[in-house]
Parts: sequence; C-alpha cells; structure tokens
Amino acid sequence: MVKLIEAHPIYPFGAGASSAPPPEKESIGAKGHHLAVMTGLGLPVPPGFIVITDVCRSYYLDYRLPKELPEQLALSLMDLKNRWETSLAGPTRPFLVSVRSGSVSSMPGMLETILNVGLNDRNVDKIAAFSGNPRFAWDSYRRLIASFGAIVRKIPRSRFDEAFAQEKRRRNAVLNRELDVEGHQELALRYLAIFEEATGKPFPQDPQQQLVEAVEAVFQSWRGARAVEYRKLHGIPDDDGTAVTVQAMVFGNFGHASGTGVAFTRNPSTGERGLYADFLLNAQGEDIVSGGIDPDRGEELMLTFPKLYQQLLEYGRILENYFTDMQDMEFTIQNGKLFLLQTRNGKRTPLAALRIAVDLAEEGIITRATALDRIHEVPFSKIRQPRLELPENINAIARGEVASLGSLSGRIAVNSEQARRLKREGEPVVLVRPETRTEDLPGIIAADGIITASGGRTSHAAVVARHLGKVCLTGCYPLEIDENEDLVRVGSYRFTEGDWISIDGHTGNIYHGRFESRLEEEDPAIEVARRWARELNLRDHPVLAR
Repeated sequence: MVKLIEAHPIYPFGAGASSAPPPEKESIGAKGHHLAVMTGLGLPVPPGFIVITDVCRSYYLDYRLPKELPEQLALSLMDLKNRWETSLAGPTRPFLVSVRSGSVSSMPGMLETILNVGLNDRNVDKIAAFSGNPRFAWDSYRRLIASFGAIVRKIPRSRFDEAFAQEKRRRNAVLNRELDVEGHQELALRYLAIFEEATGKPFPQDPQQQLVEAVEAVFQSWRGARAVEYRKLHGIPDDDGTAVTVQAMVFGNFGHASGTGVAFTRNPSTGERGLYADFLLNAQGEDIVSGGIDPDRGEELMLTFPKLYQQLLEYGRILENYFTDMQDMEFTIQNGKLFLLQTRNGKRTPLAALRIAVDLAEEGIITRATALDRIHEVPFSKIRQPRLELPENINAIARGEVASLGSLSGRIAVNSEQARRLKREGEPVVLVRPETRTEDLPGIIAADGIITASGGRTSHAAVVARHLGKVCLTGCYPLEIDENEDLVRVGSYRFTEGDWISIDGHTGNIYHGRFESRLEEEDPAIEVARRWARELNLRDHPVLAR
C-alpha cells in the first residue's frame, strides 16, 4: 500500500490535466469519478485534484497522514492554481479551494465539506479590493472560520450560529443575504474570537495548513457517528474509505448575478419528468444542502437566468443519457456563468423509482430488462400512497413544501432520542425539527414522517428521508420549536412529546389530531412493469408477486 500511495496519491482533473480515462470510482470516489466524466463530456466543471481512497485507508492504520502528503498537496495546489488561471485566459482573484468528501457509494451529507479554504487576515482585504465586492470577501471568510472551527477543531456549531443570529437581529436583517458588508466583517471578527477562545490558539493563517487539516478532517468524518450509521443502514462497507476532492472555488455569493442550487433531472418524489430544483441568489451551496435556509424553487432560476436555466436542462439531458439514470446535480452561478460541481444518481421514493425506471425504458435510454432489474429491490408495499380521510371543512394549521410523498398521523418527537423511544412503543412517529440536519439521522430512521420549520426540498436530510420512503415536509414557516422545553407551537396550538399531529404529503398541509387513512389506487406503472416481466418470462420478479 505504501508504494501505491507514494506513487499515485493524487489524481488531477479538469483544465490542463491529462485527458486519459479517469480511474475507477473505487480509487477516486464516485464524486471524483463523475467530475472527471463531466469534464470529459465538455461540461463546465472547475478543475481540481483528488486524494485517492487508499490514502484514507492508510490513515486509519495509525491515524496519521502519510508524511509525503503535505508536500504533495502543496505541489498539487500550485499546479491547480496555474491550470485555473490559464483556463480563464489570465490571472484571476481570488483563488480559493473547496475540500469535499467523495466516497465510493453516495452518502449525501454524511461526510464533511469545507469551502473557501485559503482565506486569511492578510488576503481578505486584497480579495475585497480586487473583486470590488467586500461583502463577498468577508462573507466567505466568516463561512470558512465557522466551518473550519466546527469540522476541524470540533467547536460546537451552535456558538457560531448564535453569533450569526444575534448579528442579524442587531442589523434588522430577516434573510441571511440581507446582512451587509459591515455585518459580515463584524461576524468574521467575532468568529475569530470564538475560535481562539474555544481552542486556545488563533485561527490558522497559512493556507497550506488549512488545506492539510481540512483533508484530514474529511478522512476523520468517514468514521463519524452519522456516517457509520448511514453505512450500516445501506450496507456500505466500512473499509471503502473516502477520497478527498480539492476543487477551485466558484462563488455563488459573489453578488446578485450569482447563486447556488441543486437540481434533479426528474421529480425524485413523484418521478415526473422535468427539472426539480432549489435555488438561492447570492449564496453558497452549504446554504441549501444544510437545510437551514429556505431556498426558492427552480422558477426563480428560470426567471432570473433564463439562458442558464436552459443550459442546465441541456446538461441534465446529457448526464441522464450518459449515466442512464435520473441525476442529482449541484451547481453554482458566478457572475452569470454556470458551473457544475457534482452529479450523481438521485435518491428517490419507491414510487418515483418505479415510474422513472419505466419512463427511461419507454424513452429508449435503458432496456425493459434493465428497468425491471432496477426495481427488483423496490419495496412495492410503499408505492401505493396513503391519503388522510379528513372531515369536511377541516382547516390546516400550517403548510410546508412537499419533499417526499405520503400521509400519516403520528406522535410528535422533537429530537432523535424521543423519536426512537416513541417508535419502540409501537406508534407512528413524526419528527418535528427547526431544520433537519444529517446529525438527526437516527431520528429520521426511527420516524415515519418528518416536518421542518425551515429548509428546502433538496437539503441533504430531505434527500435521505425521501430515499427511505418517509413522508417529509420542509419550510413550514409557522412552526416554532422550543428544544429546551420540548415544545412545538403552531399559532394557538401547543404540542409536546407524544401528542398527535397529521401531515398530508400531497398538499403539504398539517392538521391537529389523529385521522384514519386509506391507500390510493395502484399506480399504472406497476401494470406496465408486470406486463414486461411476463413478456420476458421473469416469473420470480417481485412485481409479479402482487
């Protein structure tokens, strides 16, 4: 293993790198492999390099990075900077990088990401002056301090979140993007103080040190509690390890001609054709996937950047045809230019899995045999959706965005521990959270339904809930969750642990109390799949067992 690491620990991709076929995803991770493929397809992907999975496996032999790796990272970073500037036909500022995980199997939100690596006290003012956008520079710096502090140095994230909330209140800002340059600068200084108070050391000013520590933190996240539980749930081998993708940053927070988003090429809840997107102007990707901010739908992207919207549709079509499956794409717009940061086969509900497989076969992208193979493990019992039997003239007490279909009545839990306890009592459970982070995975697994007060349909937690077939509503603005008192308020209604609440994952409505439900009629796509199974003489296929 040592010889392999010394010879080939890092794989460069993108502008200026070799055009040879990329290594298999077992070596560079699924994310890295797909980035290399997208580059080969001519799609706009910022260049980068990948620390291979063998380095992660080696790290866990003695919990130390290979002694050669820091120097190799420094050389790769210098090469990446040159390639990035050359590809843009001239020098550009700023040059910062993202450090992202990249496991062999998709594990959305379970491993760590650190953005804006390379910023420090010395260059933040230079970047502000060069870009002509000091708000962008200080916003990026305070983000780096908070994520590096929480992920690398294990400072409770709540300390940074509380400081951010206080600054918003002080400046009468409702939305995060309403905070001005002075607010972000003040926050960066407060974050630096929080960092030094918590660790006893100042925030590291050397970009190389930041990079090395960020890479190690991504490796460490492979054995984090939520990652271990996710792998156990989905049967992912513990010895796969993760690659680390280091990529030139593009900035969705550069101003009002910039933004960030997540887009599925088909609706991952219903399987319908068409772009299913969340988008935020003047923001970075973590704002959407973390679930802490309410994004706009794809309509905002279409209205604000109609040409880029059409480009994204076309890129989605290219990627669907190449990977022969529905894609989940992350993208950034910087100053009116679209960049793709990731694609993967999208997580979907059992109903969407059935419909998408049938549609892809009917569109000629896959064969009927392949479609039937893809739905072999689909839990067909979860395809028929329950509908609440509601009395006439009943009024909803709140409404949210439907992130995953279904309807149920369940007992309220406001944290993972409560959800697991109530589930053991044998009743259906609804997990109610201010925002569902991936740290809440144990509660998501235990619950039958999820409601969040904030967040969008494409946050990591919503993606995980959808894949597990859980009904999920996000962005339910009237909900107030008091975690200290284990209390949920919705207008004049007050709920505590174990109280009954009902959610309609078709309309997005939320109701007080408990109601019966009935199953919808069988989806027509099931009969299509049955007919194909009979034609292909697949007598043992599960679709014929019903």
